Amino acid sequence: MKRRYFGTDGIRGQSNVFPMTPDLAMRVGIAAGTIFRRGNHRHRVVIGKDTRLSGYMLENAMVAGFTAAGLDAFILGPIPTPAVAMLTRSLRADIGVMISASHNPYEDNGIKLFGPDGYKLSDDIEAEIEDLLEKDLNAQLAKSDDIGRAKRVDGVHDRYIEHAKRTLPRDVTLQGLRIAIDCANGAAYKVAPAVLWELGADVVTIGNEPNGTNINLNCGSTSPVALQKKVDEVRADIGIALDGDADRVIIVDENGSIVDGDQLMAVIAESWAESQQLRGNGIVATVMSNLGLERFLEDKGLGLARTKVGDRYVVEHMRQHHYNVGGEQSGHIVLSDYGTTGDGLVAALQILAAVKRTGRTVSEVCRRFEPVPQLLRNVRISGGKPLEDMQVQKAIADAEAELARNGRLVIRPSGTEPLIRVMAEGDDRAQIERIVNELIGTISNVRTAA
Repeated sequence: MKRRYFGTDGIRGQSNVFPMTPDLAMRVGIAAGTIFRRGNHRHRVVIGKDTRLSGYMLENAMVAGFTAAGLDAFILGPIPTPAVAMLTRSLRADIGVMISASHNPYEDNGIKLFGPDGYKLSDDIEAEIEDLLEKDLNAQLAKSDDIGRAKRVDGVHDRYIEHAKRTLPRDVTLQGLRIAIDCANGAAYKVAPAVLWELGADVVTIGNEPNGTNINLNCGSTSPVALQKKVDEVRADIGIALDGDADRVIIVDENGSIVDGDQLMAVIAESWAESQQLRGNGIVATVMSNLGLERFLEDKGLGLARTKVGDRYVVEHMRQHHYNVGGEQSGHIVLSDYGTTGDGLVAALQILAAVKRTGRTVSEVCRRFEPVPQLLRNVRISGGKPLEDMQVQKAIADAEAELARNGRLVIRPSGTEPLIRVMAEGDDRAQIERIVNELIGTISNVRTAA
């Protein structure tokens, strides 16, 4: 069954446009609160957000929904997504909420939900919530005496700062490192620089002046040019770029070159394997991770398990098969020894630990393999199902046959935007470019004809 509200990472869309309206946010609060209202204890929800203007509106709507369902609402304010996941468990909440559209522009917003164990909800529970959203929710409202209370919680930043600091190995200090960090004018603008400074680094911060409309705007992990310039300007040893809710990270080395999530996973996997910390004899990544990463791991005697796109699917596979390192090329890095979801800052600390222990530069540490030429392009769609068209399916089959063992092809609809994503990789760059361009043309022609 096609889901109406939830995508690959919660509910997301343009603010004040369905489904990201205060009415639906309140209804999600009632529906989710109903499902997690189990047992006779006093139920509670923790609610965090990033720095988007619409966060105020959606936060209040969700507080109304959850309290109407009989849950006490603990309001955290702007705080990273991984902190919400951690605090859901730490505060023994029945459910956690992060109001954020992650790396999207400020006009968008989203709702991410976590269970009492701090993990994102399963497809089955999201389906239960969707089912309730289609019904009259009046019967789910708490009695007058059971309406929940709401309060803002102090000290949550300090809790997360201490949690993040404890993930750096005890024998490592950041003294002697000059670190430039871009907080994307987002949820980590207070906590991330504090963690690095308290661990001993000389910290230069940009993207730490949110105004409600500048989150991810020409900054952060999706736009690291400003950080590259700052690294050069202050002669930093490393640059760290987080996204709006700080669950992903991109590194900039001392030369200004970008290091993506695939290289970061390679560094952590190799380092943890050497220290016998790595579980599962490999890592988990998505179908979008570069073939070069897979070959690098094979050379080290390690495996790469692939999932469909979405960090929640990476986490599910990690849990089922006992891995403790996983992530996405985009910079979602999940280290289950330290958390239940992607954490850009904690992942960056593991890279810094490898840099300090080896005494080598970031460029030397983080260039673990030569990426196979990879090309990703998007086709915007306004409706229809172009991937079900016979002509498109034949073109895809022909491309897969041509690549054979020398490359890979991944074509999928986006879970967060009205796009078809076409990705191909292989040893022959010209071949890859031709294949992608031909497939884009075929999909576009079908879309136009429809």
